[in-house]
Amino acid sequence: MTTVTVLHPGTMGAAITAEIVAGGHEALWVPKGRSENTWRRAREVGATACDSLAEALSRTAIVLSVCPPQAAGTVAAAVAAHGFAGLYVDVNAISPQRVRRISEEIRPGSAVVDGAVFGQPPGEGRTARLYLAGANSAVELVASLFTDSALHVCRVGDTPGSASALKMAFASYQKAARTLAGVAHALADAHGVGDQLTAEAEVMISTILSDPDYLPSVAARAWRWAPEMEEVADTLRAADLPTDMAEATARVLALWEQDKDRDDVPVVHTLSQLRSGRSRQTGPDDKQGPGR
Repeated sequence: MTTVTVLHPGTMGAAITAEIVAGGHEALWVPKGRSENTWRRAREVGATACDSLAEALSRTAIVLSVCPPQAAGTVAAAVAAHGFAGLYVDVNAISPQRVRRISEEIRPGSAVVDGAVFGQPPGEGRTARLYLAGANSAVELVASLFTDSALHVCRVGDTPGSASALKMAFASYQKAARTLAGVAHALADAHGVGDQLTAEAEVMISTILSDPDYLPSVAARAWRWAPEMEEVADTLRAADLPTDMAEATARVLALWEQDKDRDDVPVVHTLSQLRSGRSRQTGPDDKQGPGR
């Protein structure tokens, strides 16, 4: 049996804790300052309460940080302040840079594993994927917590930050796409064409994220799409809706302007244009980006 401290049992954290407990391990948590909902979730999944973080850390071999991204640094700093010398696993939706800073902050000599969860909270017939990046022995120890569980472990690299990079790449599409859908529906609703928008969407087959070979054709049409997105921004503005995403899309499309009508270029070229184009826009000393 391995003892794990989970900080903190939110919706995802509680689901992960349930898988740990179901696997025959002990899960600790620290109730101090937590909400009644957190108390309820922790009780329901069989987590053991500790009077303080110091007590939990003294009893545990692994700390699992599962919290809102804005709290990841605070949680890591609190653990580091107690001189924790075990295995620290960050399973938060944060940037690779923040993961590396956290790795440096945790006590020297301690192991840090970078993790990222994909999917809904596991359990009740649902499965999720836990991507891990770090030293072999550390990753194997974390993976052993979830043997035959609803949380399927996938190794993504040896360097902390790789799992978070994957999470950021996926979230950049997933979250933005859903947000854009909200803006699109709000715009259609403002003009009384919501039903027609939904009908058009139902006949579309979207494989955009799973088919990067399609991107060169996007780049080839970017010279037309960028002005169209500026028109979209004007339409949104007139409907008193946010224009930020449309304007940002137009700026990104402009990075492909040199690929006008060249839909036969390789995908790698299309992707590199975004990176080199960004450098051309900002310049070496401009870290804020255009329009900032």
